[in-house]
Amino acid sequence: MNTHLSLGPGARALPELPSDLKAETPAQTRNAFVTLVTNDDFARGAKALINSLNLTGTHADRVVLHTAAVNPEPLERLRALGARLIETDLLPLSDAFNSAHARRALHGRAPFTKGEKPAFHTPLDNFIKLRLWQLDYDACVFLDADTVVLRSIDRLFRYPGFCAAPNVYQDLGDFHRLNSGVFVAQPCQDTYARMLDHLDQPGRFWKRTDQTFLQEFFADWHGLPISYNMLQYCWFNLPALWHWDHIKIIHYQYEKPWQNDHGKTKELEPLIKIWHAFERGEIPDLAGAPNPV
Repeated sequence: MNTHLSLGPGARALPELPSDLKAETPAQTRNAFVTLVTNDDFARGAKALINSLNLTGTHADRVVLHTAAVNPEPLERLRALGARLIETDLLPLSDAFNSAHARRALHGRAPFTKGEKPAFHTPLDNFIKLRLWQLDYDACVFLDADTVVLRSIDRLFRYPGFCAAPNVYQDLGDFHRLNSGVFVAQPCQDTYARMLDHLDQPGRFWKRTDQTFLQEFFADWHGLPISYNMLQYCWFNLPALWHWDHIKIIHYQYEKPWQNDHGKTKELEPLIKIWHAFERGEIPDLAGAPNPV
């Protein structure tokens, strides 16, 4: 139990971490921003994300769920930024499930046609996000490691139920689909157990892994404004939606800003510069940022 936290009269005691989550340090607050790092590439992304959160002045914990595949050096850089590191592993799923959702099998059956997934993308890793429901917090905001936060988003901890932004980056018809790069949830071991039961059923195939699953499991999900998960492809596909004064989070879906000369480097150059500023721990000049054409 997190007895170091002050529990006021009538406050709910926080849960203990299960044995399959190994935290280096105890929780310091009742709320946390959580990201997932499964390789050194995403550790680099998480560095920019943690820097961006730190620059907002948040007092919430910054949690990095990570696997043993991440090397000590990038983890040390995240630790030095104040991140709480929690080691975990893939979910305990059946061999049939793991085979169906391995990279080659999933991309062969449901190829990505709108953008280019980097070579380090491993679909099975995405399901580790569900371990957020095992964490020792009242409320969590999950942020993919390829996001950066432009201004404070602490208000999200007060949002009810499961909340996510729509997966809008191609056309307005995508408003009915959620994007799991940013979501708000309340940890609960019972919910986690029900998730595993629903996830790993004979013959089930989740085309977009955790994203497809979460949309079905939380069929009545609450929609966040797209400003809380502005997908980078809106820059050239839906420029009318791009308003610097309103954007809270930029999400670099598909091609990553730390990749050298990917296929959309020139088109996304202003956004890539913003990411590199956060990686250096600097505040980017949003007032001087250009608008999309």
